[in-house]
Amino acid sequence: MEQHSPLRFGEVPETRLDEALDLNYLVFHESPKDDKRKKHLDVLRECTRIGAYDGDRLVGLLGTLDFTLSLPGGELPSPGLTFVSVAPTHRRRGVLTGLIAELYRGFGAAGTPLACLWASEDPIYGRFGFGTGTTGLHLTIDSSRPLALRIAPDERPLRLVDKAEAPALLGPYYERTRAERGGRTARTQAWWQSEWLVEEDQEDDELSPPRIVALGEPLAGYALYRTKGGDDGPGSVHLFELEADTPAVAAALWRYLASIDLSNRVVAWGRPVDEPLLHFCADRDQVRVTGQQPGLRVRLVDVAAALRARSWAADVDLVLDVRDAQIPANAGRFRLAVADGTATYEPTEAPADLALDVRELASAYLGETAIGALVRAGVVTEHTARAAAALDAALRTELLPHTMDEF
Repeated sequence: MEQHSPLRFGEVPETRLDEALDLNYLVFHESPKDDKRKKHLDVLRECTRIGAYDGDRLVGLLGTLDFTLSLPGGELPSPGLTFVSVAPTHRRRGVLTGLIAELYRGFGAAGTPLACLWASEDPIYGRFGFGTGTTGLHLTIDSSRPLALRIAPDERPLRLVDKAEAPALLGPYYERTRAERGGRTARTQAWWQSEWLVEEDQEDDELSPPRIVALGEPLAGYALYRTKGGDDGPGSVHLFELEADTPAVAAALWRYLASIDLSNRVVAWGRPVDEPLLHFCADRDQVRVTGQQPGLRVRLVDVAAALRARSWAADVDLVLDVRDAQIPANAGRFRLAVADGTATYEPTEAPADLALDVRELASAYLGETAIGALVRAGVVTEHTARAAAALDAALRTELLPHTMDEF
């Protein structure tokens, strides 16, 4: 029988980036062109990289990018996991478990309170404590006829923005509006250029270069979209981001997208669950929800620090019995007390009002998921009547969390 050498976990040096990228492409069945490979190398170079080694052979990879994530009432550093790969020859040998353990050790030493990721496969990361932090809706508008609206759109002129000018115009606006919802990452000018304003879409090379339409001076809203021609008829408009100060501004932008010539469909991916269009459109047969899926996953690496960092909508005093199989410091009974918007979170021997896994606490952290819904689903245990309702009232946010920044 073949003997496997013990796995070793440690840094992936820059001299082995090509090898690391080859492993990632092997796992995700990719064979990218040279320009895309160069982009991936540049991103990987910016990552903090952890590798799993069998002897000297790289058999596992995990990278993290430095992000800052908006929370209710604030923001925190939140490294984003990416390039997570395990060689097919080393599945079920504890490679991913070892990589995550090494990652959490580093987070503990650095005092990192949060982490986040986009999951390629839904079941994997729950067992490592990640909960669904945001959810996105997929919308389709039948634009073969004018968009029917229940409110009057803002009639100020729209203008197309040159791509070179976009980061300077959109960046400050996005930074202001991202504070209104949890789950949004801060964007540098380099991120705008490399992720949002690239000429060719990575997923569909038939899409046009990015177009930006803006409304208002000073800026009151914008939409970032691409178009696609039809093979034998009208094409489609693909919305990537829409931000607006008011419902009237949003209505004007949606009306514009639905009126673009030579198209009969608007496709919008990953819109917030509380999308206002669903309420101010006059015909829900014209505006349809075609899908819904989890977005950003969130991990409370330091539960106490994370809870103290966010704002709260109501006072609460509860004992939480938290399970955390990977980070023992988070596990146990803790009294969460919020008074006048300030939270304390301290160990206690008092009986628990609620018992839950750190994964469920992460899902509720940004306001995405109600604890009461998790009690009804049987994954959170309520020991004290109305404890879930009390915690939900404290966690409530005016707007649901949302993000569009994949990585």
